[in-house]
Amino acid sequence: MTVTKIKALTKTRFQVYLDEEAAFVLYKGELRRYHLEEGEELSEETYREIRQNIVLKRAKLRAMHLLTDMDRTEYQLRSKLLMGGYPEDITDQAIEYVKSFGYLNDLEYARRFVESRKHAKSRRQLYALLSGKGLDSSLIEQVLEEGCRSEDAREAIRAILRKKRFDRETASEKERQRMYASLARKGFRYEDVGKVMSE
Repeated sequence: MTVTKIKALTKTRFQVYLDEEAAFVLYKGELRRYHLEEGEELSEETYREIRQNIVLKRAKLRAMHLLTDMDRTEYQLRSKLLMGGYPEDITDQAIEYVKSFGYLNDLEYARRFVESRKHAKSRRQLYALLSGKGLDSSLIEQVLEEGCRSEDAREAIRAILRKKRFDRETASEKERQRMYASLARKGFRYEDVGKVMSE
């Protein structure tokens, strides 16, 4: 295979193209160590060595760092690694590596997410937020069934009313209707809103 292009991404990081296709990202010192230059041939042995000893190793470390930095879903981690220039198969291996240590678990992520937000968000809002993180709809439904009760929704409604300093006693009918509509748009069920409003 031929090194067809070496494109600078930063002063020190370079995207290496082999036979016109993006292959991997290396640092300046690594380019020198392997004598990579445009137009030069790259042996299969050297190609495998770079991928295993440098790119895969770096992808695993990057995945670990990203998960130490903050909790993520598999979709989020995959997106970050791919954006970082790691090939898809290397990304898959790095993800399997962190999964093997239990550092990546979408079900547990969703459970923690719902538990920490169910007293401030409606079920519909939680569903939308988790969907945006690339989680499977059946997994989201399972977690919401496990973790969201009507009392949680009512507590969330109470928290919103407190935050907005809404006083049910002194509010006019128009203000009450506006608050009903606002809570409905957030995805709260009318029966939960009605129960809290009539307390």
